[in-house]
Amino acid sequence: MNQISTAKRILVGRPLRNDNLEETLLQKRIALPIFASDPLSSVAYATEAILKVLTLGGLAYLYLAPWIAAAVVVLLVAVVLSYRQVVMAYPSGGGSYEVVRENLGQRAAMVVAASLMVDYVMTVAVSVAAGIDNIISAVPGLNAQRVTIAVAVIAALTLMNLRGTRESGRAFAVPTYVFVTCILAVSGFGLAKALLGLAPVAESAGYAVHAEQTGLTGLALLFLALKAFSSGCTALTGVEAISNGVPAFRTPKSRNAARTLVAMGGLAVAMFAGITILALVAKVHVADDTCDLIGFRGNCETDPQQTVIAQLASAVFGAGSVMFYVVQASTALVLILAANTAYNGFPMLASLLAQHRLMPTQLRTRGDRLAYSNGIIGLALIAGLLIVAYRADVDQLLHLYILGVFTSFTLSQAGMVRHWNRELQRVIAPGVRHRINAARLVNTFGATLTGLVLIIVLVTKFTGGAYLVVIAVPLLCLLMRGIHRHYARISRELSPTGDARLLPSRVHALVLVSQVNEPALRAIAYARATRPSTLTALTVCVDPDQVHTIEHQWVEADLPVSLTMLDSPFRDITAPLVEHVQHLRSDNPHDLVVVFIPEYVIDRWWEGILHNQSALRLKLRLLTLPGVVVTSVPYHLRPATTHEPATLRV
Repeated sequence: MNQISTAKRILVGRPLRNDNLEETLLQKRIALPIFASDPLSSVAYATEAILKVLTLGGLAYLYLAPWIAAAVVVLLVAVVLSYRQVVMAYPSGGGSYEVVRENLGQRAAMVVAASLMVDYVMTVAVSVAAGIDNIISAVPGLNAQRVTIAVAVIAALTLMNLRGTRESGRAFAVPTYVFVTCILAVSGFGLAKALLGLAPVAESAGYAVHAEQTGLTGLALLFLALKAFSSGCTALTGVEAISNGVPAFRTPKSRNAARTLVAMGGLAVAMFAGITILALVAKVHVADDTCDLIGFRGNCETDPQQTVIAQLASAVFGAGSVMFYVVQASTALVLILAANTAYNGFPMLASLLAQHRLMPTQLRTRGDRLAYSNGIIGLALIAGLLIVAYRADVDQLLHLYILGVFTSFTLSQAGMVRHWNRELQRVIAPGVRHRINAARLVNTFGATLTGLVLIIVLVTKFTGGAYLVVIAVPLLCLLMRGIHRHYARISRELSPTGDARLLPSRVHALVLVSQVNEPALRAIAYARATRPSTLTALTVCVDPDQVHTIEHQWVEADLPVSLTMLDSPFRDITAPLVEHVQHLRSDNPHDLVVVFIPEYVIDRWWEGILHNQSALRLKLRLLTLPGVVVTSVPYHLRPATTHEPATLRV
């Protein structure tokens, strides 16, 4: 155990006291990379997702890209402004879940919670997979190890978050700010060159694209545009994380969180718009399948195409230049670190759900470093399984993405509208009513817009994998209801009643004896000290020679306790003992049976392998019997020393 504790201290760090919690609160400059790295980093693949969908029709429909990007920007601004209202109105955290729970009821809140939990898991999987894509764009030889690298990255992120929010924030701050600077530099320099008549040209500008769908008009063209729009909406993932993490900010919490949210929205809009415009100017051509790129000079079966960011960095700064590798390294790193948004949001939400008895209570507990360790580990395990199942393929994972987040967006904004309606019923001052009306208008617009997008995402991505989310969310809701019913039943069962105060008629003490040795004698002495109504020693006969040995030892010990020997023709210890205890209980249902079990306490963990653990199995079985108390009587074995002589009897 000491070795395990030492390893834990090295990996996670020394434990922090509860009164150190204030020291872990975040300044705005640290909170921004922690909570906003997901929406900021999504610009690295949001534009690419739009272009890949549009090129299903070849290059003929790329003219739709600016309009689709503009729609995404409008949506992003609306959601940021809407969540600013949430942050100011609900400073206790909880975000969408808390808003919906208070205004729309528990059932709707469970839908939001389930949707957000799915989205947080997908954030980790997609961010890590996208980061690995950018690494492979710079070092194609790593493509074969894609899944292994992704799983290793998740393990590293998990360890960093187990060390605490503040420590992980410091580690993530520099890469996030470097990435923002690089993206603004790529788009800024690239667009400046274009204005000077020296527009950068992407490596893929000369590629044609094999069209899977041609001659689209009317509803078919609209469906393609909406599908591209729904893919581009990945730029909005993680926006709600700040509203969930308001308690992690320094005071004044609401104001600091709101300012961080606005800063994140402004940066995300500037970066997404810049990359999309530059990608169109540089004529970046990407396809869902590399083999659809006509003119691609590599092996389409084994060589991955470069990401949009990689192509733009190469076109602006030159292929193989120092800045190209800086952009790629910062993009890959921040995409991986973007998963940290989920590592903060998921455990906090899970803790809140556990507080409301919708999730196991273990998720409510903070670990040694005052982080919600159980939630962090659970998130990592589920995301790792997704990475393995989908081979860290961003395109496949994106189909499962954003449906959950738009469900929470829509319900939370609808909840805010109801919140403002209630406030208007209580407020009389004209100036205050004017501000509330303005806030209600913002949330009404946000609810309408995100509700429309939710329908679009559901329709366009359903067959591509979104149906799995449609199945997962109701299943999670049923799981939460089942957990809540369980805790409610336990609470009712444990409430004090008059019967609990009644003393048992008699107490029957049973001491389990396998041989007459020091642990057994101590257990008998302890049982006698409790002064039970009856005291019996029990042994199970599995070997005839053992019967004679115990009888002889018992006579020599001259103990004032009767010995009962139970026959076991099938050499099972547990069944005869349990049957004997059940017989005592059936004959005297108002009596209490106390079973004393002597146990060795070993010095080294590996020594447990040398013992059969029969006491543990017996305890687990006896604990299921009503009216039975199991008492372990430990016997601490002395540590082995090198001075003890080794003996070998033949």
